[in-house]
Amino acid sequence: MRKLRAVLVSAVMVAGVSLTIGAAPAHAERLAGVFRDHSECERIGAYGITQGWWDDYSCQWEGRYRYYFLYA
Repeated sequence: MRKLRAVLVSAVMVAGVSLTIGAAPAHAERLAGVFRDHSECERIGAYGITQGWWDDYSCQWEGRYRYYFLYA
């Protein structure tokens, strides 16, 4: 009975992990920086494109933190 339970628990864990990994978006943005000024966020975002660090970026204002977040 213990072996059966161990196998079942392992199978459920593997299935849960595989479903979690599969639920992630194909092209998720990552946080690349946090800035006080929108102009600084845009400058670094454009610089990242010229350096080949990312293909696209967006600067989003987060009012609860009072900062601009650069996602690339």
